[in-house]
Amino acid sequence: MKISSWEEAEVLAGRLDAEDELAEFRGKFHLPRDSNGNFKTYMCGNSLGLMPKVTTQRLQQHLKTWGQTGVEGHFHGKEAWLTIEDATSALSSDIVGARSPLEVVYMNTLTVNIHLMMVAFYRPKGERFKVLLEQKAFPSDDYAVQSQVKFHGHDPESAIIRLRPREGESTLRTEDILETIEAEQDSLALVFFPGVQYLTGQVLPMAAIAETASRHGIPVGFDLAHAVGNIEVFLHDWGVDFAVWCSYKYLNAGPGAVSGVFLHEKHAHNEELPRLAGWWGYDRKSRFQMNEMFVPQPGAYGFQLSNPPVLASVPIVSSLELFEEASITNIRRKSEKLTLYLETLLLKFVGSEIEMLTPPNPAERGNQISIQLKKANLQKVHSFLEAEGVVCDIREPDVLRISPVPLYSTFHDVFVVVKCLSEAIQKQVSSVTQQIFSAHFLNPLLPRRFCRSIQLLFLLAHRDFKIVVFLTFLEFLQLILAHRNCTKTTKRQLWMR
Repeated sequence: MKISSWEEAEVLAGRLDAEDELAEFRGKFHLPRDSNGNFKTYMCGNSLGLMPKVTTQRLQQHLKTWGQTGVEGHFHGKEAWLTIEDATSALSSDIVGARSPLEVVYMNTLTVNIHLMMVAFYRPKGERFKVLLEQKAFPSDDYAVQSQVKFHGHDPESAIIRLRPREGESTLRTEDILETIEAEQDSLALVFFPGVQYLTGQVLPMAAIAETASRHGIPVGFDLAHAVGNIEVFLHDWGVDFAVWCSYKYLNAGPGAVSGVFLHEKHAHNEELPRLAGWWGYDRKSRFQMNEMFVPQPGAYGFQLSNPPVLASVPIVSSLELFEEASITNIRRKSEKLTLYLETLLLKFVGSEIEMLTPPNPAERGNQISIQLKKANLQKVHSFLEAEGVVCDIREPDVLRISPVPLYSTFHDVFVVVKCLSEAIQKQVSSVTQQIFSAHFLNPLLPRRFCRSIQLLFLLAHRDFKIVVFLTFLEFLQLILAHRNCTKTTKRQLWMR
């Protein structure tokens, strides 16, 4: 994909949007507007997905059922509350690669489910007590792992192996992950990685990780918060023991929405698997007999604690139906096109001002590209983007994450974002240049050497070598002109300044 000008970039965006097989889905979402009623350019689905229009209607239906039937709503209707988890489980099978609906259930929130799964799969014994984690794991994952390690009487400093990218790199290499598992096979009690790294957008080699860990009898789990609804995953075929994810990002189920859990079928009937039990995980046929001894449902269902929050489950159902209609394969195909177009524009128009943190291979990233600003101030750039109606998120001190979501983002949206980003950066560079230029020429009472030193240090620190040369030339020219009109005494003073 080659682009030589903004005009060419915009024409290409129009052509790609005209060819988009998922274009109709944009109209199925509520798009944010500014105070003047203009649509914003939303690139923040990696933090919070937009609301499907059908969600409002579906919620109103359940509120009406509650109002008109009370407790009877548990037993009647298309989505009877007593078994509403069946709907979310069945609709999720394709997007997580489950073979059986029993492998998937929605319950609790993400970090709670990490704890529940670690109760089952982190069972340190003897020399096998360590957890393999990435160095830049999402904080909540890290905190959960630390607390589980402490609960079992181990020190996180010695019990957690934190794998970091190589020096000068921003992403993990597959060979480094697999070699670490091989080297630590006798000490590892659990391997726990993200499916997609939240900061860089890197897709981790889940199949290879699962195969290597399983070959050595090491349980393996994944946090798929940034993966489900974003990329294709095949958890059953990969032999993953467990996975957890939130549903408020790419699954568009609303802020704080219920989390999903995958438990491989090979564990479905293992009643000896350690768990923290609750009555909704009890055998469904005899649940209301209120027996004392816990009898779990098979599969992931047996890990439920309480009855599902219906009004928080309905948005998941309405969104998953859109995924079923669009298909995760089509979504992923458009995602790769969107990020390729985004990457091309970024490198062409602001390439000298940024570092790309996301892998260049579209197959190794989700629908997110993360950039590190070299010189521009992150907060000022973000404020400029917000003022222009662009919504994306930042990670201090200098990372901007841009996430075009295939179900509702267009290629022209991507064009607008990069155009605004370019303007934001150029405006800042121009402002800094003007300030530095003025600092010398508008402050004649300050010693020239002092002004020049401040200018050069600042500009060199920001790698503005062209501006350094330009200002040096102007300064020399000014001295020459001034020198022609000075006496011998003032000439000496002029050059000493």
